[in-house]
Amino acid sequence: MLLARVLPCVAVLSALGQSPVRAQEPAKSDAPAPTLSEVKVKATKVKPETREYQAVTVRTATKIEAPLKDIPQTVDQVPAALLKDQGARSLQDALKNVPGVGFSSGDGQRDQVSIRGFTAIGDQFVDGIRDDGLYFRDLSNVERVEVLKGPASVLYGRGSSGGMINRITKQPDGLTLREVELTAGTLGQRRGSFDLGGAAAGTNYRVTGALEDSGGFRNQSFLERQALAPSFGWRFSKDTRLTVQFDYLRDKRVTDFGLPGLLSTGRPVEVPRETYYGSANARKDDYSRSEVFGTTVTFEHRFSSSLSLRNAMRAYDFDLDRHNTLVGSVNETAGTVSLTHGDLRRQERGVFDQLELVQRLSTGSIHHQVLYGLEIGIQRKGARNFSFANAVTVSLYDPVLKPLPAFNYAVPAGDSLSHQKSLSGYVQDLVEFTPQWKALVGARWDRFDQSTQDFKAFKTLERTDTAWSPRAGLVFQPTEIQSYYLSFSRSFQPSAELLALAANNAAIDPERTRNWELGAKYDLFAGKGAATVALFNLERTGIKSTDPANPTLLIPVGTQRTNGLEASLGGEIAEGWRIRAGYAHLDGRITGSTPGTKVSGVAIEGHRPSLTPLDSGNLWINWDINPGWGAGLGLNTSGDRFASNSNLVRLGSYTTFDGAVYYRATRWDLALNLKNLTNRKYIAAGHGASDLLLVPGAPFSADLSLRLRL
Repeated sequence: MLLARVLPCVAVLSALGQSPVRAQEPAKSDAPAPTLSEVKVKATKVKPETREYQAVTVRTATKIEAPLKDIPQTVDQVPAALLKDQGARSLQDALKNVPGVGFSSGDGQRDQVSIRGFTAIGDQFVDGIRDDGLYFRDLSNVERVEVLKGPASVLYGRGSSGGMINRITKQPDGLTLREVELTAGTLGQRRGSFDLGGAAAGTNYRVTGALEDSGGFRNQSFLERQALAPSFGWRFSKDTRLTVQFDYLRDKRVTDFGLPGLLSTGRPVEVPRETYYGSANARKDDYSRSEVFGTTVTFEHRFSSSLSLRNAMRAYDFDLDRHNTLVGSVNETAGTVSLTHGDLRRQERGVFDQLELVQRLSTGSIHHQVLYGLEIGIQRKGARNFSFANAVTVSLYDPVLKPLPAFNYAVPAGDSLSHQKSLSGYVQDLVEFTPQWKALVGARWDRFDQSTQDFKAFKTLERTDTAWSPRAGLVFQPTEIQSYYLSFSRSFQPSAELLALAANNAAIDPERTRNWELGAKYDLFAGKGAATVALFNLERTGIKSTDPANPTLLIPVGTQRTNGLEASLGGEIAEGWRIRAGYAHLDGRITGSTPGTKVSGVAIEGHRPSLTPLDSGNLWINWDINPGWGAGLGLNTSGDRFASNSNLVRLGSYTTFDGAVYYRATRWDLALNLKNLTNRKYIAAGHGASDLLLVPGAPFSADLSLRLRL
């Protein structure tokens, strides 16, 4: 029914968008053309300014450059132009433009979202390579963000129930770049970034970086960040090139778990949004410091017009030092809160290598673009944590931040070292039967080996999982501007995919996810825009929870599914006018569970999944008023959400408005970005597994940015 209502509207937009635009032909003349003297021009390549809000092609969905309309799956892209117009500084800022995404607190230490009602904690990638470290990303080296919806194991392996997030980095393309940006804001924002590029001595280079020392609206808030990403490229011939990229990020900030929820009211506690439940000296007691080093080497060679090879290897080293104080329990009768203090040290390193061959061939009148892939991954993950319950007790409504007591760090709560090895092979075929009928089919085999040394329990746990992950989709394109598709995909999520194996999960088989999707894609506005609409049924089985008969064990307890509708629109709707809009309707349910399984003492079967609103949407409209001045206005809206699967605490619905005014000259830009124009008080995120840790959204703020092109 919803699809029947949406498609005619989009079809009307399609017809409106097809009005031909023809340049007036010059009048013919029989007069001989004048003879001009030869003029030699020497120019330096300069990167053109892109104003696109809608991608024509993407790589994330197929790992080959393919037209978006040929892909039988939903792909949302957040391009550089939109990031710039909105003044986006974080991955969360970018993902506000993607329908169907919900936000988690991420334990105050990392980017974490849910997609289509399912957590995507480990579904982070950079240039198509797994990047599952639990930290906050920076956008200074990001060209665009692509989100592939639904299971993606066919190309990316384990994980990705609701979708995966792929950051496309800035490349050393040899174009001359000399950009510096300075930003200051009303909430203590202080940031500088740069983007330098060019070519010298046969080498293309690009260096990006950022330096930030900011405050925030929450008491005790602070953020210190340094990012640096140099990259180099060599083209040995027109068919062979090598790219080497380095990246470094250091991020230190307050570990903020937010406000408690109250079971008596089913709502967040009514206190000022800046209220902080933690240490009186967060810089000393409640901080998370993450440090990431990464190196990516990519070799590409084209043997012929029909055969090419690509090998990408990424090695990384991730270190996390987290200290936090959070609400452990609430005594509503006494009006007090008991705070828990914890410390976590995580050290990880790993390497992934992807070898891929792309072949173009024809079998009669049928054309194929076949991808063959082999991936190997090795990761080493160490973790040591301490937890101290009932560290201090404070007032629920007016917490006086007390000094923390001295803690005994002699006995850790957990101490482990895990090794993970993955071996995968995959094949994919993008088929064109006729210009109207196309298909995308593929399959992947994964072997995932895990072992964990538990130094506290003096034992070693091991398990090995193998899985097949298929994908198949059929596309019908009756005209050049219309595309309809039906697709099926599947993925798997092993036990302890990101964390250590333990006695309560080592014997459990992987969870399984499958997705059916029916959709349509339209080119609009004379090819300058596009719209997508999709209906889907997404189901995950074998979800783990605590065994009611033995709280020390986890067991497969049930099934979660989401029936949904997503729609998006983006592009240049008229000269100087750009739009990005999205809407998601997510009917998520926990459809089955083992009898007796409870969360916070409540049976969860029939409940809605945490952090998943029934309806949500986003809109951004940008207007280039004249060659210098421009403005933008947008909104984000979300229906009510639950803090956890218990469905005992609601986060509430909200609508926020953002705006921008800018002036852009040849050598400099000046932009004023305004967030939460109406100063709406709302809850932006929850923990997802707790009713006590709810993160408020920021109040009205203004950021002023000056960008210089030197």
